[in-house]
Formats: sequence, C-alpha cells, structure tokens
Amino acid sequence: MAAELLTKRMIEQNVNIDRMEHAVALFGNFDENIRLIEKQLAVEIMCRGSEIRVSGEAEPVYAAVKTIEGLLKLLEKGEAITDQSITYLISLVNEGSEDKLETLAKDVICITAKGKPLKAKTLGQKRYVDSMKANTITLGIGPAGTGKTYLAVAMAVRAFRANEVNRIILTRPAVEAGEKLGFLPGDLQNKVDPYLRPLYDALFEMLGMENYHKYLERGNIEVAPLAYMRGRTLDDSYIILDEAQNTTHEQMKMFLTRLGFGSKAVITGDVTQIDLPDPKKSGLVEAGKVLRHVEDIGIIRFSEKDVVRHKLVQEIVKAYEKYYEEGRRH
Repeated sequence: MAAELLTKRMIEQNVNIDRMEHAVALFGNFDENIRLIEKQLAVEIMCRGSEIRVSGEAEPVYAAVKTIEGLLKLLEKGEAITDQSITYLISLVNEGSEDKLETLAKDVICITAKGKPLKAKTLGQKRYVDSMKANTITLGIGPAGTGKTYLAVAMAVRAFRANEVNRIILTRPAVEAGEKLGFLPGDLQNKVDPYLRPLYDALFEMLGMENYHKYLERGNIEVAPLAYMRGRTLDDSYIILDEAQNTTHEQMKMFLTRLGFGSKAVITGDVTQIDLPDPKKSGLVEAGKVLRHVEDIGIIRFSEKDVVRHKLVQEIVKAYEKYYEEGRRH
C-alpha cells in the first residue's frame, strides 16, 4: 500500500544543464524530443533557463529524470539524439540498465564513405558486434530492422581495411519473397542482382560507388547467390550469408563447410519470415540447434527492442500488427 501511495504521489524534480547547446539538442526541433519523453512517461517537462523541471507521479518522474540525464551524457560524448535513442534509453531506464547505454558510444565499428562513424545503437547490436570480433562464425537471428546485415557488412569492411582478410564475399539464397518476378533480362549476374540488392546497398554506403567497383574488378569483393559457393574453399575471406532462413538444411551445411583458413563467416536471418515451401526445412533454424554448443561459434538472438527504424516505419509496422491482431480476434 505504501509503495502504491508513493507511485501516485505528485512530485517535481529538477535537472541542471551546464551548456546551452546541450539544452537545444536535448529539446530538438519544436521540442520534439521532450514531447516524446512526456508522451511515453506521462510527465510534464518545463525549461527555466539552465534548469529543467519534471513533474508528475513519482515513478514516471524518476524515470524521466534518469532518461534526461542519460541523454545529456550522450550529448557530452558527441552523440546525436534521435527518436530511437530516446525510446531505447527509456526502455533501459525501466529495466534499471540505463548505465549500459554509455558502452554503445565508445566503439566505432567503421567510417562510412561519407565520413559518418558507425556504432552499435542497442545492447543487442553491441553483443552482435562483440561476437563477430571474438568468434570465427556468428549467427545473427532476429526481426527485420535490427541491423543484422548492415553491421555484418560494416565488420567485413573494417576487417578488409585492416588487411585482416583479402576478400569480402556476400551471398544469399535466391528465393522470391512471395511474388513472382518472371523472366529477367541479361546474363546470369543480371538475373540474380535483384535478390542481392540489399547487400549492394550496404556496401555502397560503406565504401562508396567508386571504391566498390574498383574492388569488385580486382576480385576483392564478390556478391553472388548461394549456389555459387558449392565446391569452393574460401581462405582469408569475410563471408556473409544473408536471409539464411531461406536456406535448406543441405545448403546451410554446404555453406558452413566452405570456411577456409583465416576466414570469418556471419550468417543472418529472421526465422519469422521464411519463404521456403516448407518452413520446417529452414537451414537457419536447424543450424541454431545443431551449433549451439560448438566452440568459436556465437549465436546472437535479437529482440524487438533492438529494431532501429525510422519512426514512421515503426508506426506503420505497429498499425499492421494491430490490424492483423484485431482480425484474428474477430
């Protein structure tokens, strides 16, 4: 009863801001960042000079103060504040894990072609990156939008730039996602390119168009359908198998046994989006069971909290989920 009274008691707490530029960044355009905190935690936030006042029920106010303090620490480290970082920090505060967010701001994975530093944005992504550093093979399993492919390509580019590997090999099974593409013109490479486009997009962002084509001509980069891997042994390579949920048991075993000396492999996929005629025959699902106790293989499972998407995309996904859920109930 006492705890319930404490929770419902209305209180006010203050947070001091030392630098005015941090206050501007914290509030965002038209105070959108503060409005998001108010909406998610049901508190009222006011700014008076260098002081922020948070009022409301006790528990939400404590959470809002911790969220604001965490955001200020990120700003001190030169990090930008986004809707995703605010929402994620609030979830960490609710779990009592807000201190862990600081670890995400430390490690730069690589620099993109436009000079943007790439870092893990969630604790799940941090575990994924650490696993790719520590293990020869890493399986990244989880929902779309968690950065599985993007971070894997970033780690491959990082290893290539550090001369740890001589080649980057990107592959995925050529499985149509529901629709039939029909006849595709051109040679064999032109026919499989549509299936591999997400891998190209990530490489273009990391390396730039000119460098990508230069390395492609030299043979340092290879983007190919999974069928091209059969019969090969890949030494000194960083190999990424994307959309692995659409591999069969035989294809997955074939891929895993292509690994040569000095190579690393990353396997990514979402087990909820299997496009095989028989989902029970997914090579990724089986690999997660077969390899879970094998040394030097890391298996990282992402949750919905690790999804990093545009705010509007998140709202669209939620709207569809709500629509389907209401349809199932009726």
